[in-house]
Amino acid sequence: MKIQRILVLVVAILLGAALAFGQSGYKAEAIGAAPADVPATIQATLDSQGVRVAADDGSPLCEIWLRKSLPGSAAPNTASDVLYGALSEGALVGVLHFPKDTPDFRSQSIKAGYYTIRYELIPQDGNHVGVNPSRDAFVLSPISVDKDPDKVIAFEDVVKLSAQASGTPHPGFLVGAAVSGSTFPSASKDDSGHWNVQLKGHAKSGDLPLAFTVVGKWEG
Repeated sequence: MKIQRILVLVVAILLGAALAFGQSGYKAEAIGAAPADVPATIQATLDSQGVRVAADDGSPLCEIWLRKSLPGSAAPNTASDVLYGALSEGALVGVLHFPKDTPDFRSQSIKAGYYTIRYELIPQDGNHVGVNPSRDAFVLSPISVDKDPDKVIAFEDVVKLSAQASGTPHPGFLVGAAVSGSTFPSASKDDSGHWNVQLKGHAKSGDLPLAFTVVGKWEG
């Protein structure tokens, strides 16, 4: 009986490992336009094609729709720790949908629902040292409270809006990642073990590829 119990335990461990391994990867695929859950005023600004990120077993992680034309900055940030300085800080860059509660890069639980995505830079102060190699942040706010797609919002106000997504004083956000390769859309694992999705955005100046982390967290 003891040997049988050991065998059952070994099989259970191996089966669990196999299942975990099978669910460890992610993929990205093109989808259609944002649904009616997104207010018409915002939906009108979005590209007619979005991206779905799903686990290898098919379970969806998130859906993303970028703006038809990403808002550019009049004075692009060219700092070495900024990837997407051509974007305007505080501007709406798209909409994200979580079909179920999902952690952000700070391990805060973001409830299932639709969120605006605004581009911001992580502050350069002692509280944020080592958060990410780049300072690019894609900040999430409930779509019910962030209603004006053309408004550029000050950093402090974006934080207040986003706190309604995280349920904490800290905003809910995903961090920027470097674009890797030329396949759009796509999902890939980086050297930090994070899974990043990359999408081909468009700006007045031409194509503006973007990538950000959808599975991964700050280990600091």
